[in-house]
Amino acid sequence: MIEFIAAVIGLLAGIGGKFAYDTQRSNRNKHKAEGLVAKAERKASDIILKAKDDALRIEQERRRELQKVENRLVDREGSLDRKLDELDKRSEKLRSAEDEVESLKSEIREIRTRQQEKLEKIAGLKKKDAAEKLMQMTERDIKDDLLGLVTKLQKDAVDDAEERGQLIILSAMERMASEVTSERTVTAVKLLDEEMKGRIIGKEGRNIQAMQRATGVDFLVDDTPGMVVLSSFDPIRRQVARVGLEMLMKDGRIHPGRIEEVFAKAEKQIEKEVIRAGEDAAREVGVTGIPRELLQLLGELKYRTSFGQNVLMHSTEMAHMAGLIANEIGADVRVTKIATLLHDMGKAVTHKVEGKHHHIGAELARKAGLSEDIVHAIEAHHDDIDATTPEALIVRVCDAISAARPGARNISAENFAERMRDLENIALGFKGIDKAYAISAGREVRVIVRPESIDDLSAIKLARDIANKIESTMQYPGTIKVNVIRETRAIEFAK
Repeated sequence: MIEFIAAVIGLLAGIGGKFAYDTQRSNRNKHKAEGLVAKAERKASDIILKAKDDALRIEQERRRELQKVENRLVDREGSLDRKLDELDKRSEKLRSAEDEVESLKSEIREIRTRQQEKLEKIAGLKKKDAAEKLMQMTERDIKDDLLGLVTKLQKDAVDDAEERGQLIILSAMERMASEVTSERTVTAVKLLDEEMKGRIIGKEGRNIQAMQRATGVDFLVDDTPGMVVLSSFDPIRRQVARVGLEMLMKDGRIHPGRIEEVFAKAEKQIEKEVIRAGEDAAREVGVTGIPRELLQLLGELKYRTSFGQNVLMHSTEMAHMAGLIANEIGADVRVTKIATLLHDMGKAVTHKVEGKHHHIGAELARKAGLSEDIVHAIEAHHDDIDATTPEALIVRVCDAISAARPGARNISAENFAERMRDLENIALGFKGIDKAYAISAGREVRVIVRPESIDDLSAIKLARDIANKIESTMQYPGTIKVNVIRETRAIEFAK
């Protein structure tokens, strides 16, 4: 029991010692913390005082700057006020000067009116009558001089224009040489042997009927010995029929199922050739950016002819010449080449779409997103629409050059005679004409006038009027010379 009490007393003594040690340690930490806090407070106070000094200094500098700006604004405002006062004074002076000028003008008009009235009284003529009489006298005195001057100016202008035009056109034409093909609506395919003819016809004509249904082309077997004639207005269909028939004859298996398969294959082959032909033409001319659908129409022109002239060759030939001419005169070469290359693409669909080929081609180009300059040049290459841009005029000129080249087109004698008659009738439709002759294969119209009805000045005007009417009413390749002849003869007999 005594031991237990001693243990309890020892434990209590230990706890008391630990409590006393912790209290002493806590007091030391507290004093240390109070010292740190006092030191931090002194440092914070120093920082705050320094910040206040900096803020005060910055505020003083800002106020000095604002005062300088305010002084400058006050000076500028005073300067502006002085300038405004000067402007008001000048405006007042100008108004006074304008009033004085207007007053002087009115006075001068009154003086001129009084002088004119006095002159009319002295001359006995009104101003209008005097002007007309003066004009008549002047015209009578200098009529011969005016006629000579007009003739000289016209001759100089024509000589200069012809010389420059010939140089430009000849430099373009001398680099062009295209072959000529004949216009036709039939294609002949040579048979390997006479036995092949029966195999093409088939039992009860089933094979040839299947071919006609697949292509839309007439197969004429019995008309020409050793040949099958393919007849259709559509050159693409004729080409598909020709390629398909050659493939069938080479394969030897000819029956309706095989016919459909082969002609479908031939159609795909022709489509590729059409696209390739359009791309080759654009590459040859040197233009890019033409939409694919337009290249396909351009390629179809490979199988189309106009007056015996292959349309694709005609277009590429024109594009080369147009590029050279556009470069010479400073026109847009790219616009000119694209418009010239595509000017006849409407002919590829004229059997499907109603209208003139140049209007159809222009609408197709517009839908494909080409520029309005290209569209206008395509649409204006014939005479029903005026060409308002240099590029459109170049397309029209190159079209005439390519068509007028010797041997380029096959024109029947009937069309030739009709054009000659039209030229003479146009000339005879004017007053004062005695005779008119179309000569030089329609390249010249020689007009003989009655000298008592047409004087020399009127003859110059008459030639221009006849030329304008020919341009507006006829279609022709190249140019037509209008030659007006006025001759006075005095005849007497010695008896």
